[in-house]
Amino acid sequence: MAATYEYREIALPRSLSRAAACAVLTELAEYGTWELARLRIYPDGRRRAWLRRRIMRVARTA
Repeated sequence: MAATYEYREIALPRSLSRAAACAVLTELAEYGTWELARLRIYPDGRRRAWLRRRIMRVARTA
């Protein structure tokens, strides 16, 4: 069975330092169970991150 994911897109402004951006993504990964799927850094300094987490399907037992 293939894994099913839900995605969330985060836009990080260019004024945010690299360390602060790392802290934001780490917090989301640690407490929200998100993992980094893709990170794009634009020439003007903006960052856009796509996060994903697995959707847990629960099977009925009764």
